[in-house]
Amino acid sequence: MSQIFQIAAIAVATLGTGAAALTVMNEDIPDLVIPDGNWADTGALDGRTFRVHGEDLNSGAELTDEIIFRDGTFQSTDCEDYCAFGWSDYRTKVVDGVIHFSTTTICPDAPHTVVWYGQVEGDEVVIDATWTTRRWYWTNQIPIRASGTLVPDGSVTG
Repeated sequence: MSQIFQIAAIAVATLGTGAAALTVMNEDIPDLVIPDGNWADTGALDGRTFRVHGEDLNSGAELTDEIIFRDGTFQSTDCEDYCAFGWSDYRTKVVDGVIHFSTTTICPDAPHTVVWYGQVEGDEVVIDATWTTRRWYWTNQIPIRASGTLVPDGSVTG
């Protein structure tokens, strides 16, 4: 048997038995973990818009956004401008008078997922989020921390 056939036979035998395992997949990074609780689809924040300022915790880049709550759904104007994320359902729970909310937004045209967790007390909001991009060859995640205030009616820019 020629040498090339011997090499091919060894390769087939090795791959066929699983003796050679090769992966080009990058290990996944988990999304932001949302605390357990009695989450419900209450629409408790409907009609509110918050102007938020924050930062990418990895790079320090400053971020400005408006988050809008309407009809039981949530939208980030920044996410909408970037990738047409659209409206996503949000959930709330109340702990000691503070409204907590969470939502997961997904870009329909690219592998971007943003998980949001925030607390609203009066006219103030504090947010933690992760923007994760998952491709078969790498995963990138941007952790975000932001805070903001309620936008008076009529001054929403998004």
